[in-house]
Amino acid sequence: MLGSRAYSVYHRSTDRKGSLPRGSSRRHPAAAPGRSRLPARTQAARGLEELAALSRAQFDAPDEGEILRLAMDHIVAAGPYRAEAGYLEVGGDLVPSSRNGRVHATAVGRRVRELAGQDGRVSVAGRTWGRALGLRGPGGFHGYLVVTSLSGPTREERSLLAMLVRHTAAALSVVFAQRRRREDASELRRLRQERTALQRQLISAVAELGYERAVHALMADVAASGGGEEAVTRALHGLTGLPALVEDRFGRLRSWTGPGRPVPYPEPDPARQDETLHDIARQAGPVRTGDRLVTLIRPHGEILGVLALVDARDEADEHTVLALGHAATSLALELTHLRNLAEVELRLRRELADDLLGGTDGPSAYARSEAVGHDLHGSHYIVVVQWSNRTTDDSFAQIVGRVSAAVGMRSLLTRRSDHVVLITGDRPHAQALYEALARENGTRSGTIGVSAPCASVDDIPHHYQEAQRALDVRRHSRERYGTSFFDELGLYRILGPGSGHRELETFVQEWLGQLIDYDSRHHATLVETLARYFDCGGNYDETADFLMIHRSTLRYRLQRIRDISGHDLANVEDRLNLQVATRLWKVVLGGLD
Repeated sequence: MLGSRAYSVYHRSTDRKGSLPRGSSRRHPAAAPGRSRLPARTQAARGLEELAALSRAQFDAPDEGEILRLAMDHIVAAGPYRAEAGYLEVGGDLVPSSRNGRVHATAVGRRVRELAGQDGRVSVAGRTWGRALGLRGPGGFHGYLVVTSLSGPTREERSLLAMLVRHTAAALSVVFAQRRRREDASELRRLRQERTALQRQLISAVAELGYERAVHALMADVAASGGGEEAVTRALHGLTGLPALVEDRFGRLRSWTGPGRPVPYPEPDPARQDETLHDIARQAGPVRTGDRLVTLIRPHGEILGVLALVDARDEADEHTVLALGHAATSLALELTHLRNLAEVELRLRRELADDLLGGTDGPSAYARSEAVGHDLHGSHYIVVVQWSNRTTDDSFAQIVGRVSAAVGMRSLLTRRSDHVVLITGDRPHAQALYEALARENGTRSGTIGVSAPCASVDDIPHHYQEAQRALDVRRHSRERYGTSFFDELGLYRILGPGSGHRELETFVQEWLGQLIDYDSRHHATLVETLARYFDCGGNYDETADFLMIHRSTLRYRLQRIRDISGHDLANVEDRLNLQVATRLWKVVLGGLD
């Protein structure tokens, strides 16, 4: 059987044009036009000469593809034959020659596979006689040569054809045997090199064992001392002479020992950092990244940080790698301990967040927030996060917490059955959190709702409802994925369950507040003018008559309304919100009394 190498060599060789030695003929004498048929003995002698030349050419051929091509191109040397197809056995299958004709390719190919290595008849339209002849030699079965003729060949022609097939098979066996010998010689060299390497390793193992024991003992002392990350980098720098550092999984520096520390330390790029960590995680052992030799700290599969040596001159050897590995083990114990403490703190922070969302007294909330390192003083925003392809479990909550911290949000976090909740001291950027979560989750099918600013702990439950309203409005809009802010919802702020007098006042203030203030300061009636304008369906004459003013005066007032409010009456969205706001101002808030 041929290997994959033989398969590729075969297909390369079938595209080359070869030729027999000078003096050979590609055409049977009997088939030459204008030439008288030679006596049978003369034909047989000439056929033998051409077959001898063909045989020499085949045994000189560089590969099996060339051997089969020569046989197909010079089949006429054996008689009035035509080579319909040729096949080589490759990996248990018959691979056709690129010189096969297309007309009968499917039928012929099906037939030779049915023969399963045996010779047999083959039918080709317009040809009286056809055979699939197996190419068998000392090396086994090598393939088929499919031959046809317009009439049944004579005994001499059959004999010449059988000789051509035997020579072709023998040449193929020689090529395969030579390849096997080369492969065996290559394998023998590889085994000898491997034996030499093992002997060298055995010699150095004794010396390495002493060094490894010393490194292990040092790192065990570091772990027992409780010196933390700085103790680990200090010991690693002492062992290797290279600057040693620890970063958290987000790329922020935690410890550096040795010269050359960048000041300030470069700010990490979250997307590039995640890509780098994933590349390192796919490889075994320390990985060279730029001028650093890096290993991940992940005791239970989750990446807790990065331990690295700065090796700008590429001086690290096996001793350096050994020391880095032991230091990573020691650091994993330290970071696992810190992680356990962090989990306790996380639980306390989640309990505080749950109580804040449900309503709790201020003094207790402030005391508990200080205990977990979160400042509840000042304004806060409530953020709810939902992703369609993620179950809202602890794993997803951890992702949201980690990503929100990476984009600079100082938050308390908890989760509900279908969304994660953040109580954050900063107004989230419109896209930063969403884009970072989309990268982390591998899909953009997520929705984020953000409340209006909350100035008091007592108002957090109400603002939690605002964030949910923003999330729901976004989910039911045309662009259902992305971030929506409650204070940008416009009319939707006062629609739906849970809306109260406060939402109505806020909506009116947002759209008419500047006009109301202007009227109050200047004893004007711009809000009333706008309300009457909408009541009259935007008809200038009717509005002017109702207000008992001139049409030009109405036009001037409407322009002042545009200038002062910043809203455009020609904009459909602005016009709708202004009309609803004037109705609320009149009916609900008592305007025009």
